[in-house]
Amino acid sequence: MMVAIVSDIHGNRQAFEAVLDEIELSDCEEMWCLGDLVGYGADPVACVELARRHAAVCLAGNHDLGVRGTLPLEEFSRGAALAAKWTRETIPAAVRDYLQTLEPLNVEEQVGLYHASPRDPIWEYVLSPLQAELCLDVQQHRICLIGHSHVALSFSRADGQTATGQTRAENEELNLENGEWLINPGSVGQPRDGDPRAGWLELDIDGMRAVYRRTEYDIGGAQAAIRAARLPDSLAERLAYGQ
Repeated sequence: MMVAIVSDIHGNRQAFEAVLDEIELSDCEEMWCLGDLVGYGADPVACVELARRHAAVCLAGNHDLGVRGTLPLEEFSRGAALAAKWTRETIPAAVRDYLQTLEPLNVEEQVGLYHASPRDPIWEYVLSPLQAELCLDVQQHRICLIGHSHVALSFSRADGQTATGQTRAENEELNLENGEWLINPGSVGQPRDGDPRAGWLELDIDGMRAVYRRTEYDIGGAQAAIRAARLPDSLAERLAYGQ
């Protein structure tokens, strides 16, 4: 089965719609989302509705949990907390109800799915081989998908070896036939790996392959929406730089 893996949408409707258009043209049969439908962007309602319509599997990210009231906003950065407060005041009850149904992990699929990591599905940023090693020690599946860091990367560990990993660029392919893996598709709505294009992943579960994808989208439109909502300008500015 071919699955499109997306994560960290963050209310960026322009980016999510562009990625969904590319998924429609791909060989992917399903779309799975690793969480953070809402967050820094100005279109949380549209993004939740798109996920409800298109995602066969959807997790809750820390921003989703903050908006629905499961996590205190004091645990977030100032910009994130302001955006979450605005989102709480903006979304209708039906959207909040949908967010309430989501969990930050799913271990019922052929691969493990976590918003952040197998050790801490809500908060851990897995950005180093040491962190990956500790996660690989506890994960239940040979292959796990993670989000949260907004960086397209992967870590792997062969039998008897230590974990290694690196960031991944557009069209890089992973051979997943052997070893243990932690794979991050990058962020749709707010990439932080220096490439401002929306990031996502094609996962071939039967063929044990994965390919990183990047999608152009209307960054100016997403920035204008953030400014029109009077959210912090830094949330708009960073989109142009992939930071």
